[in-house]
Amino acid sequence: MKIWINDVKGDIDVINGLNHYIGMNTIHKKDFPEFIYLPATILIFMALGIAVFILSRKVLYYIWAFLFTIIGVFSFYDFYKWEYNYGHHLDPRAPIKVPGMSYQPPLFGYKKLLNFEVLSQPDIAGWFYIGAGVLLVCITFYELKKRYAK
Repeated sequence: MKIWINDVKGDIDVINGLNHYIGMNTIHKKDFPEFIYLPATILIFMALGIAVFILSRKVLYYIWAFLFTIIGVFSFYDFYKWEYNYGHHLDPRAPIKVPGMSYQPPLFGYKKLLNFEVLSQPDIAGWFYIGAGVLLVCITFYELKKRYAK
């Protein structure tokens, strides 16, 4: 399964069929309000970045970098919360029950869930997003350190 900025793709029907046996909810694009507001948020944020570049004010850059970081942290928290609910709120009438087991996919990394192996990692755009965030934070700390070292 691949989660895009505005859609979920891959073998969703197969995943939904298998997840039914352990009581997980089905996955549908309509269940993700993020697919509506996230593309608009990123476009607005890109336009703000261009405005910050044109206006060339450090304070605006700091605000922009802070907002980028907050949006990124909130996005990861939101996805973690979805995964938690998806893996912990199971249908009690499910055919397969393992007492005490949750089926929460990992936010990052590998996890074995019964006989299924799950690997969660960003695709190329996600790595660019993370890289941009790390770069923004590093530049901000460098600029602040340079400013206050005088």
